[in-house]
Parts: sequence; C-alpha cells; structure tokens
Amino acid sequence: MNIFLKLILYCIDAYNKRKILIFFKKVLKEKFLTVIDVGAHEGETLKFFFYNFKIKSIIGYEASKINFHKLKNCIKKIKTDNPNSIIEYNNIALGEKKMQIEFYQTSESSSSTFCKINYDSNYFKRKKKILNFFLKKNYISKSEIINLEPLKDELQKYNLGDIDILKIDTEGYEFNILKGLGDKISSIKYIYFEHHFDNMIIKNYKYRDINNYLNSFNFHKVLKLRMPLRKTFEYIYENKAS
Repeated sequence: MNIFLKLILYCIDAYNKRKILIFFKKVLKEKFLTVIDVGAHEGETLKFFFYNFKIKSIIGYEASKINFHKLKNCIKKIKTDNPNSIIEYNNIALGEKKMQIEFYQTSESSSSTFCKINYDSNYFKRKKKILNFFLKKNYISKSEIINLEPLKDELQKYNLGDIDILKIDTEGYEFNILKGLGDKISSIKYIYFEHHFDNMIIKNYKYRDINNYLNSFNFHKVLKLRMPLRKTFEYIYENKAS
C-alpha cells in the first residue's frame, strides 16, 4: 500500500485506538494477557498489545499469503524484544466449519475479504475513486480458493486456559468466525471486533445477528466506537458469566 495512504489511515484510526487502549487498561490493569488475534494483517494488533500491555501469550491468524509475508517481519522483531512471551502466528483462514471458499486479495491489503464486493454501492464507488488516486490498481488484485478451519479446532492446539481478549477483524466474516468457536467461547473474557454497516461488502448476516448470538452466551456490549469516515463500528463485548 502507498506509504502516504497508510499514514492517512493510521492517523484516522489513532483516535479510536486510544479509546480502546483506555478501556482495556482500565479493566485489565497490570494483568499478563492471553490474546487471540484473528485478521492479523501486517501486525497492527500485535504491536498494539505488546507496546501497551504485559503479554503472556498471543496467537494470531492471517488468511492472506501476501499480508502474512509482511507480518513475519513484525513477528520476528516482537519475538526478539519479548523472549518470555508465547507468540505464534499462522497463515490460516478461519470460519464456521471446515470448507473451501474464495478469498479476495485487495489492492488496499487491509480490506482483503471472503465476501463478494457490491461494485454498485455508492460507498465502493467513493472508496475506489480515492484508492485509485493513490494506488492506480484494480481493487481486487487476485482471488484464490483456500481452506477454512474453525477457531475451536485451532485453539485446541494450544494450552491457553482462559483467554482475555479475542480480536476479530476479517472484513465481513466476523460472525462466521465467532460461530466457529463453539463452546470455546465461554473461555473468553472480551471479544473485540468490527462490523461494516455499508453495503459494499455482501455479508450473510447483520449486526443484530452477532449481538443476539453473543447475548445468548451472556456476552454484553460494553463499548461502541464509530470509525472515522466509514460506516464501520468497533465493538467490545464482555463475558458477564466469567
């Protein structure tokens, strides 16, 4: 991604990240954390937690081979600086169940998705116009068929115990990943995710479906933030039963 565009997006999101930081600092205090990072991209969440919290272990997943190649440099540095923490990142795609699905790599790499794009949406047309100014590329740079694994199966590979934070940022596939947790959801204290309300991404669910699903496991919304310049919100839900 164009460096100038990256800088713009970073500055736009910094305000929200500050609020997320303040919230987790307040509720988690000085605890050593176990974090699951789904949709790791190039290591933004990895750096956010290691630079601001004490980390016992962080397990991450990134579906894109292109993004994961860039992510590895970030992982290497964080591991070197934090030799006593468990840091494991996987180039694995997650979903509700084992299956194959088409994955769309976008020229703006943070928007790569399992969901089809509604090219007729006004939001897409505005976004494409801005991105074309910086990138001069097609929005979808490539697509491929990849395997999905349910998160519950992946977590069984690690002896994690209780999980403090599950973060999910998968561009319209968040609910599918949540359902792939199965009964492992009860071991999580906070679920931190984003949801797109625009019609650019063609999802098979709505926000109310996520809300009702999480409520059924006694998770309740404790923070809601709108991301600047987008019809996208970040949410944190707390497990009130834990």
